[in-house]
Amino acid sequence: FSLFSQLGGCGILGVGIWLAVTQGNFATLSSSFPSLSAANLLIVTGTFVMIIGFVGCIGAIKENKCLLLSFFIMLLIIFLLELTVVILFFVYTDKIDKYAQRDLKKGLHLYGTDGNIGLTNAWSIIQTDFRCCGVSNYTDWFEVYNTTQVPDSCCLEFSENCGLHSPGTWWKAPCYETVKIWLQENLLAVGIFGLCTAMVQVQFNINFQILLNC
Repeated sequence: FSLFSQLGGCGILGVGIWLAVTQGNFATLSSSFPSLSAANLLIVTGTFVMIIGFVGCIGAIKENKCLLLSFFIMLLIIFLLELTVVILFFVYTDKIDKYAQRDLKKGLHLYGTDGNIGLTNAWSIIQTDFRCCGVSNYTDWFEVYNTTQVPDSCCLEFSENCGLHSPGTWWKAPCYETVKIWLQENLLAVGIFGLCTAMVQVQFNINFQILLNC
């Protein structure tokens, strides 16, 4: 089981590195956490899982109580962190929504500026693929440009400088709500299944390590 955990960590790390190399220009939308991208999260998670799997694997092979105890403690910490994050997420959903929207609107002012190619590309892709404009409304961009203008990625039919045309030629849907609905429809069931699976795995591993330690 520890070996499979380590291989899984290698897989996650590999995907993270692949994303960092191939999608390097697609960064986070957050201005407060510029390093919080999918690639970085996968790299950190994969590395952490690999380390845990390695400790458990070596501890089981060598029958080393110190390593097995360390493995047990790390698994217990993961279980408690997962439980805490889920509880906090559901308790503070409204506050998280408000903070996220405020942070995203702040990030709009970095769009198209030097050194923020990742954020610029991210917004362009989001608005084009989800057919939306702005965080809560296309008027969010008016504060960025200080005029009645939006990025060209907001246009119903893309063309150069189409963001200078009338609002009738722009997407009207707010990006935050559109992406949120998409995530709820596609990832809620997957997330619940993944969390339940992780809890079962951690609990199984904890019980197994207790027996092995004895």
